[in-house]
Amino acid sequence: MATRPLTPEALELLLGDPADPANPYGFAAAVDRDEHDAFPDALCDALRSAGFHLNYLPRAWGGTFESFDRSLTLVRAAARRDVNVMPGTMFSIIAATCLQLHGSAAQQDRAAQILRRGGAVAFAMTEAGHGSDLLANEVRLTPDGLLYGEKWMVGLGLRCEAVYVVARTGERGPGAFTAVLLDLAGAPAGQLARDPAPRTGGMRGIDFAYLRFHGLPVPGEALVGKRGEALEMAVKAQQAVRLMSMAGSLGCADTALRLSLDFAAARRVGRTTLDRAPHSRRELAVASAALLAADAVALAAARGVHVVPEAFSVWGLAAKHVVAEAADDLIRRCGSVLATRSVLRDGLFQKLQRDSAVVRVIDASALANLRSYAGQLPTLIEERGAAEPDAVRAVFALDADLPPYEPARLDLFTRGLDPVLAALPQAAQVLTDALGDGPEDREVAALAEQLTGAVDELRALAGQARRPGADPNALVDLAERYAWLHAAAACLHLWSANRHTALYGTAPCATGWLGAALAYLLARADGTDPRRRAAALLPALDAVAALRDGDRLFTALPVRLAAHREES
Repeated sequence: MATRPLTPEALELLLGDPADPANPYGFAAAVDRDEHDAFPDALCDALRSAGFHLNYLPRAWGGTFESFDRSLTLVRAAARRDVNVMPGTMFSIIAATCLQLHGSAAQQDRAAQILRRGGAVAFAMTEAGHGSDLLANEVRLTPDGLLYGEKWMVGLGLRCEAVYVVARTGERGPGAFTAVLLDLAGAPAGQLARDPAPRTGGMRGIDFAYLRFHGLPVPGEALVGKRGEALEMAVKAQQAVRLMSMAGSLGCADTALRLSLDFAAARRVGRTTLDRAPHSRRELAVASAALLAADAVALAAARGVHVVPEAFSVWGLAAKHVVAEAADDLIRRCGSVLATRSVLRDGLFQKLQRDSAVVRVIDASALANLRSYAGQLPTLIEERGAAEPDAVRAVFALDADLPPYEPARLDLFTRGLDPVLAALPQAAQVLTDALGDGPEDREVAALAEQLTGAVDELRALAGQARRPGADPNALVDLAERYAWLHAAAACLHLWSANRHTALYGTAPCATGWLGAALAYLLARADGTDPRRRAAALLPALDAVAALRDGDRLFTALPVRLAAHREES
């Protein structure tokens, strides 16, 4: 029987003030572990004792999963202390999702037993010699059931009890790969070697491993699903995994911005404080807009996968790109405010920089992520029609109940309309009708008009990208522009569906946060520096500063934090 789900507020009370240097679950402890390449055992044990590790497991497996938006906020609250809690307690999510998709009842039960008690089921797909070129992978399962070859960067590979392995059983194409679920207890040392993989710059202390197979016998019952379907299932499962990886980016970004705001508010420069000095204030405004935009995008995606999972072969990947790149930009801006303190080896900020860099590429590089959906865009963008209004409202209205998550509805290709872009004209009209004549409202109206025009231009770009002799980078460039515009449309939908709700601690119907998010995202879509739109970004800084003063998580529906700011 599953326990009651852990809430972010309960997690905060359990783990206490992270700024307290004596807190074993705080920032000082995280920095010390980082310096010594130590696994976060005490923190993970505390979280497991409260049921945190059950948050992604379905109820049928004895988990407490309710919805991705709730899990996203919970995981982000933990990751803001130390993002290593995610690999420490959740690296099994991709293997678990694959088994949900095509594992037998016995395999699912075995995995559930391991994961309920806090153990790990690893996922082994990538190989050092091939990276994201999965069709070139060489680890092979022979016809007589022997496994040969080497997987690398297997998360928790040194301590896992079982592993889901994608192995070659054919000669070419996606259908050449088959999955097996191996129990590693008692595997002969001569047939299986588990060795540490190269150490990473971030997420120090986390167990990444080589798994080397030297003719390891694989029993018939270890086969997962049908032969030849492993890559399809793994790619589908990664759509859900990318949703949760966004929690890591947001956790790092939240702490980096909070740290920088604390420093800037206390640091005097001449007759003022650093947060009032023009250059620093502009950098903090850009960082704040980046975080509000990333939060809105992640929240929409986490809800969207429940309503239109068939769209996530594009939506999920585009959201992952925006959140990871916005977090990276935020940390860079915060570094310019912290100056020398951003490069101190034993400082928290250095750990955040390095951890965020790993999260950014842990499931795919930025380029591989863009390429994975770029080919679908010309057809998707050119598809015309009206989106289903009830589905759009279910995604973006934060008080709307979500349907159960159905991983079997995930697909390799998005068919039909893009619901976010298709419903943009209606959301823009709601905004226009609600706006007044003030300068801030006129600015937001102009940004919304720019967004709708830019989305219309995407169709022309999609046509150009498919022409013979087109720039070989045209599709990837289209994918990046699409991601930022899709994100901006999601922000507009979020405001429209919740305009009578106080979002980001601002008054109902307030448009300041929306204008800041749109200005940031449109600048990124155009490839220009968001600082050129500094005036439009300042409301984001005001909203974030107020959330900081109230000890709230930087999210649309703010969560009370146990933390208090250190005075310095």
